[in-house]
Amino acid sequence: MKVAKRIEELPPYLFAEIDRRIEEKRSQGVDVINFGVGDPDLPTPPHIVETLCREAERPENHRYPSYRGMARFRRAAAEWFARRFGVELDAESEVLALIGSKEGIAHLPMALLDPGDVALVPDPAYPVYRTSVIFCGGTPVLMPLVEEEGFLPRLRDIPDEVWHRAEMIFLNYPNNPTAAVAGRDFLEELAHYARKHQVVIAHDLAYSEITYDGYVAPSLLEIPGAKEIAVEFHSLSKTYNMTGWRVGFAVGGRELISAFAAVKENIDSGVFNAVQLAAVSALEGPQDCVERNREVYRRRRDMLVEGLRSIGWRVEPPVATLYLWMKVPEGYDSSAFAGELLEKAEVVVAPGSAYGERGEGYVRFSLTIPDQRIREGVERMKRAFS
Repeated sequence: MKVAKRIEELPPYLFAEIDRRIEEKRSQGVDVINFGVGDPDLPTPPHIVETLCREAERPENHRYPSYRGMARFRRAAAEWFARRFGVELDAESEVLALIGSKEGIAHLPMALLDPGDVALVPDPAYPVYRTSVIFCGGTPVLMPLVEEEGFLPRLRDIPDEVWHRAEMIFLNYPNNPTAAVAGRDFLEELAHYARKHQVVIAHDLAYSEITYDGYVAPSLLEIPGAKEIAVEFHSLSKTYNMTGWRVGFAVGGRELISAFAAVKENIDSGVFNAVQLAAVSALEGPQDCVERNREVYRRRRDMLVEGLRSIGWRVEPPVATLYLWMKVPEGYDSSAFAGELLEKAEVVVAPGSAYGERGEGYVRFSLTIPDQRIREGVERMKRAFS
């Protein structure tokens, strides 16, 4: 049986491989501690769940939803955005509902790229940026993110000929997997290059609310004029512990959102109305649940940083995201070290090489497991490596 060449070009999906290794060990009776996947273990706040239950019983919510999203949801998203970032959006033309931000990231290139067009993609990065470009016949050109530059791309080092060929650029700050953050000066530089070369910025801001130590993540749309050259992705998954609910939204200039919506109108049928109304409760309701999440993850961050340092490993506490990005000990590559952790300590981490060539030499720990399991994982690693 023949399959498309684009399928053959895809690397194995990181999280599917992690799940496979975990299930293999568990089938052998092994108690695996999983630091590999950033899926919050904290429950969705009760007021959000209550809204879903109530709205799911209403027959009017059982029919096809709007392709662009309910007007009620898009207004709530625009109002949340204005409160959070001080940027006004037209809910009708500049906000688009998504079946989770991953879906949106995967589909946006279809609106912007023709076969052979170039998209600039960070390395290392969330794998969907690169694969979404491949799926629509585009050509991903990788931008290295290195520790010496704070895991920010050196935009000025990208050759003019590449900028001229590029139609879009993917970026993600606060960053997965490196946990790096970008300041306003970098976002202004990015907007300058994008305007100069007429390149659309796709900015994944899924971790905007998972921040620590007084850090507040900016939106790209805070930069004057950026709205017309950018699509920014927002997700309720990490902010409100709603990964399984599959709801998020994209914001940007009306021409970009209109083109994006045209793709989605021909591919999916929108987000279940009851889920959108629950998302309205999240965006408009009390936000103390978000602060509680931050405090839980900050505590876990400090606990894990202290534990890893006690083994003798070098790791810095991030000011955002759910992750620690750690250089592997001398003598290992990413996969070998992750394999040693699994075999010797029964601990799973994500090898940095799975996020791209420049991720080699690092592993990613997630903070989305209970405190006691973090402590136990640290003790296992100490016994295995001290």
